[in-house]
This record gives sequence, structure tokens and C-alpha cells, in this order.
Amino acid sequence: MSDANSRISSIVSGNDVVLFMKGTPLFPQCGFSSRAIAILDHCGVAYESVDVLQDMEIRQGIKSFSDWPTIPQLYVKGEFLGGSDIMMEMYEAGELQALLSEKNVARAD
Repeated sequence: MSDANSRISSIVSGNDVVLFMKGTPLFPQCGFSSRAIAILDHCGVAYESVDVLQDMEIRQGIKSFSDWPTIPQLYVKGEFLGGSDIMMEMYEAGELQALLSEKNVARAD
């Protein structure tokens, strides 16, 4: 396993909810990342974010780790869910909120 893969695996397994994104929650660097943050904030859950623009190994590595070509990428309890379009579809259908509740994801402080 490459260094990037082991770092990604550690981040994903060490946090209930992780969003690999461009930028930070306070300053997203693309519309898709901004939408993903808005969805998570609206769900009221605690999450970790990883700014892929700060680490090119992570930026490229996350794409092969998930076998998904775009960023942002959301993981819940180690499971890859998808990008912002899938997050939006799940959120609008109530599926994302149900999944977060079912997985006992901690609420944001």
C-alpha cells in the first residue's frame, strides 16, 4: 500500500464522517465542495474535512482509493458514499439523514 493510500485509509477509518474536498469548510474552493459542506452542515453532524489542494498525493490518491474520478468525496463510517451530486440526491430523498442516524454519527457541537 502506498504512503498516500495508508494515510487516506487512516483518515477514513479514524473519523465517522470525512469529506475530501477542495478548500476548507470555511473557504471551499469549488462549487461542488461548497454544496457538500452545506449539506453536511444542514444535517448537523460532526465531520472531518481534508483539503486535497494542500497535498497532491492525497488529491491523486483519493481518486484511486475510491475508484471515483472527482472531488469532493464523502465517507461515512469507512464507507464511500459519493460526491456532491449523490449527496444532494440522498439528502433530498431523506436517505442521507437516515443513514447518518442509523450509523449513530455524532452531532456537531
